[in-house]
Amino acid sequence: MSLEALNPDRVEAILVRHGAKAVSLTDAGGAAVLEPAPGETPLWNDTRIAGLFDADFDVEALKRDLKDSLAIDSLPEHRLESLRDRAWEREWLRDFRPRRFGERLWIAPDEMPVAAANAVVVKLDPGLAFGTGSHATTALCLEWLDGLELAGKTVLDYGCGSGVLAIAALKLGAISAFGIDIDAQAIAASKRNAARNGVDRRLGLGMAAAGAGGQYDVVVANILAGPLAELAPVLAAAVRANGLLALSGVLAEQVDGLAAAYEEWFEFDEPAMLPQDGQTWARLSGTRTGRYDVHAMS
Repeated sequence: MSLEALNPDRVEAILVRHGAKAVSLTDAGGAAVLEPAPGETPLWNDTRIAGLFDADFDVEALKRDLKDSLAIDSLPEHRLESLRDRAWEREWLRDFRPRRFGERLWIAPDEMPVAAANAVVVKLDPGLAFGTGSHATTALCLEWLDGLELAGKTVLDYGCGSGVLAIAALKLGAISAFGIDIDAQAIAASKRNAARNGVDRRLGLGMAAAGAGGQYDVVVANILAGPLAELAPVLAAAVRANGLLALSGVLAEQVDGLAAAYEEWFEFDEPAMLPQDGQTWARLSGTRTGRYDVHAMS
């Protein structure tokens, strides 16, 4: 059902009240919602809500409740569809298959082994947090990490999401990593995924407001161009002399402006580009060369 001007939380509550086994919100248009600002839960301008019910549920009672509770005379455009019974909690596996990033690094569900002889495998269930490698911004960072010599290095993953970048770095040889995010659910997902991969003792996690402190050999930040520009002094201070930085979540047309925000501290390589869904995403990566100022992580 298209939400139009209806409150999504109220509609979801009504669906759950009538026995919905699952409720999902999806984009009915073409706009992207990626990393939200702290405290925000953005939705698309044109949002569709779907509920999964048992076959014998009372659809007419649900329709009456929606109209009465929402004080509307008629429901927005909607449809009913009968679905073959299946293990819906694992349905995402149809689209989540093992994927290779670079030469060695693979992201794979627990149930799907990777046969490649030199494979470094990160086992990951998507859960609630963004970051399985399916988006170009994450893929660009994973490919970059695969190309580094990480043995004995320390890594900061700023905007860790599912923890996939920090976990990948640890499985590629990093001695320790620290993940920061603004979302408590992301921290919880990162902790679970780290335990699934046997690296939880080498991964520290914290909320952005608390900060990480110290400096790292490698810093990767997969957020968006605006926050990355604002964080330039903070992230620069987190990179050791001659350390490495990668910035992702950046559209191709935003590269020059973002590079300018970091130019006094970093010498950047040629940006890496990856198209997806009609947009071209970029990764900026380079080496810490400039002066040092002291900034608190925030």
